[in-house]
Amino acid sequence: MTSIRLWFIQTFLMMAFITSLILFIGLQIFIFLVPDSGLSTSMTFWFWLYSFVTIAAVGFYFSLRGSYVIKGRLGDILLFIATLRRGKFTERIMTDEKDEIGLISEELNQLSEYLQEQVYSLQRLAEEKTELSKTVKSVATMEERQRLARDLHDVVSQQLFALSMMSSASLRWFDQEPEKARKQLEQISEIAGKAQGEMRALLLHLRPVQLSGESLCEGIIKLIRELKQKTNLAFEASVDEIEHISQAAEEHIFRIVQEALSNILRHADATKVKLILSEEQQYIHLYIGDNGKGFDIHEERMASYGLKTMRERCEQIGGTYNIRSKADEGTYIEIRIPAMRREE
Repeated sequence: MTSIRLWFIQTFLMMAFITSLILFIGLQIFIFLVPDSGLSTSMTFWFWLYSFVTIAAVGFYFSLRGSYVIKGRLGDILLFIATLRRGKFTERIMTDEKDEIGLISEELNQLSEYLQEQVYSLQRLAEEKTELSKTVKSVATMEERQRLARDLHDVVSQQLFALSMMSSASLRWFDQEPEKARKQLEQISEIAGKAQGEMRALLLHLRPVQLSGESLCEGIIKLIRELKQKTNLAFEASVDEIEHISQAAEEHIFRIVQEALSNILRHADATKVKLILSEEQQYIHLYIGDNGKGFDIHEERMASYGLKTMRERCEQIGGTYNIRSKADEGTYIEIRIPAMRREE
């Protein structure tokens, strides 16, 4: 009811009605001024009805035809805008017309070029930022150590303290209340498993930020192999070599993978992880999903520091970041980053 085609039809039908009404009034005035003209009111009415139907039919046809063309062109513009919103800044809308819609299309093409240049500028800035960050590596290392110390104190040390207290209680109950001791041992086993997951996640952060001369593909494969040996996670991985990527983008993507796997170890209770890294149509695609317990991404308390860090890293290199999660069905993230141009 709100389409532009309906608006065209209503406009043309209104024009037909008004035109025929003016014609009818004019004939009535003519009959009044010239009584001997031989025209009667019934004749003018039928003439008005005939003219209205004719004009309305012609107007209806041309309104459909005109609205079809305009709606098609506006549909192309809407589709192009949706493409830009998804981060595909290399796309262009084709138009040969020089009217207002054509001018809008040209402006959108220029906007797309501008956004594409801004993405490349972000990548260059990220590259420069990476170079500058090397000069403050010692400070960053110290901050990372302090953060790990806080995590160890806040989580792992508390869990170890709980294990110590509960194990002491189990020893006292072992002979007198064996059933109570058994339940206590089950809780000890559960807490020990959580502590082990926390430690494995923290060990991921002890890896260097740089890839130490390895390519992104090699670094991710090495990381997956280590996790296969040290955890019970089953990996379904497809990692391609990325040709058109800056050093900054490599390091950011590698840290995003580390952060995502760390979150899975800490919170997801997952058994399977799917990881895909590929380069298609001038874009780098990263997908990481698990079959864990999931969470509500709209809850403020669930917006963890790790998720915010991944989003910020993605935005720093001009990428788009999407996360989906559902309770008992797992979580996945999708990242799309423009590849470096060949000349760069």
